[in-house]
Amino acid sequence: MRAWERTLPELSKTARCLAVDLPGYGKSSKGHFPGTMDFYAEVIHHFIQKLRLKKVTLVGHSMGGQIAVTLALKYPADVHKLVLTSPAGFETFTEPEKQQLRSFYTVSSMVSTPAAQVRLNHKYNCYRMPAEVDLWIAERLRMMQCDDFAQYAQTVVNSMAGMLDGPIFDRLAQVQQPTLVVFGAEDFLIPNRTLHPQLTTAQVAAAGVAQLPHAQQAVLPEAGHFAHYEKAAEFNSMVAAFVK
Repeated sequence: MRAWERTLPELSKTARCLAVDLPGYGKSSKGHFPGTMDFYAEVIHHFIQKLRLKKVTLVGHSMGGQIAVTLALKYPADVHKLVLTSPAGFETFTEPEKQQLRSFYTVSSMVSTPAAQVRLNHKYNCYRMPAEVDLWIAERLRMMQCDDFAQYAQTVVNSMAGMLDGPIFDRLAQVQQPTLVVFGAEDFLIPNRTLHPQLTTAQVAAAGVAQLPHAQQAVLPEAGHFAHYEKAAEFNSMVAAFVK
């Protein structure tokens, strides 16, 4: 939920805004969750149905973007519009590349991550790391001392596998909802710099947008993977106009 702290106050002026921690993350229950895109799409579907939400604009960041597309395809009546910010799923991977990524993300490596690496990992998400991210880092370091941190780590590992096993690129042409796609021009995580050094963020963004029948695109300069947080004013303005 913290990722939307610069978004909710502004967008709540003109719309009802709800931010969620998915099962296994944040303040939501920890446990043995499959982490697939279909699983999380079902969770959000039930959330929408339970609260009887109408004309939903689903805003998904990173893995949330891939989940949002999965939900829009599976339950099109749930989703009126889509906002995808730095979405996973636009970049595609070969089977050997998928295996390489799976071997990189393990529970043991997450549990034993040094504090300096935790800070560096957060820095990779930003072009210029906002001071508030220090709070996120402190929270993460406290989380690592909790008894259920290994369960959280397993959820992250399962989610990584879920993204790789639930590709959406070849299905983007089936998305009928109006879609706003936002990337940070300096996204360090998309594309994967190790596996795809020849690709740029702009190329990945353009490839995905080209598949979407009803899409508009924005690339925010001097912003990284958390473009909606680093450039909140610009992002909020675009989303408000898009929703209206």
